[in-house]
Amino acid sequence: MDARIPFVDAHFHLWDLGHLRYAWLAAPFEDAGPNGSVEAIASNYLIDDYLAELADWNLVGAVHVEAGAAPGQALDETRWVEAVAEARKLPNAIVAFAQLERPDAEGHLAAQAALPHVRGIRQIVNWHPDNRRSYTDRDLTQDRRWRRGFALLEGFGLSFDLQCYPAQMPRLAAFLRNWPDVPVILNHLGMPVVSDPDGVAEWRTGLAALAELPNVAVKLSGLGFIHRHWTAEIARPFLRQAVDLFGTARCMFASDVPTDRLFAPADRYLRVYQDFAADFSLDERRDMFGRNADRIYRLGLEL
Repeated sequence: MDARIPFVDAHFHLWDLGHLRYAWLAAPFEDAGPNGSVEAIASNYLIDDYLAELADWNLVGAVHVEAGAAPGQALDETRWVEAVAEARKLPNAIVAFAQLERPDAEGHLAAQAALPHVRGIRQIVNWHPDNRRSYTDRDLTQDRRWRRGFALLEGFGLSFDLQCYPAQMPRLAAFLRNWPDVPVILNHLGMPVVSDPDGVAEWRTGLAALAELPNVAVKLSGLGFIHRHWTAEIARPFLRQAVDLFGTARCMFASDVPTDRLFAPADRYLRVYQDFAADFSLDERRDMFGRNADRIYRLGLEL
């Protein structure tokens, strides 16, 4: 990356398998799930591992996103990451977990929001009719209880990291119009399901619906979710479409390590993003590589 351009990683994870429970990182490992077998990343990934992996990049900040710890340990996960942030000055922000459909969601949100680095909440809501694709047993975003929980975010000043599938986006966009003051950050390019009939067209339609909302931004990450054996040629049209729809002021590059290491090393992703961004002005590159994440997640880095 051009040394003039500071990188704020808008999405990464840490986990300590001896400290917290991560069911999705535990044996038996099967290839049938949405990401295939995760055995290759089912080991501790700590802050020194992360810094070593990003050593060749001008990393000046990072946003930690909840990593799928057991729901009952959501607050424990946040407290653990808070301790890392206090000791190492990284991450600069935390996106924590809460089950928005629960009747006690307000209490959980209050506890998370009270921690100094917490800026937002993520609850993965990817639902697909094919059970092998789905992360949830039903479409939570259509559940009245989940929607009531989402409505609480504004009062706590929390953003929402949205990880969903394209077929869910048009109805989600209609719902999100009610909450223009809640920043929403779409994860991993909106996760197009290219194996679905008209999957790419469905992704474009859904992405366009969300892009109409000025409070929605998108992370340029997760290329392996598009195709496990992705290439720069496969990735570029998806990156281009996302930037065309959202504009450079609402796009953020992110490593998604270590999850994205299932499909390629972090350096390969970042080189592809760097090459793609070369088509844009220096100011636009600075926005996408750092300033947008600084602003949207309220990091205070003033890049």
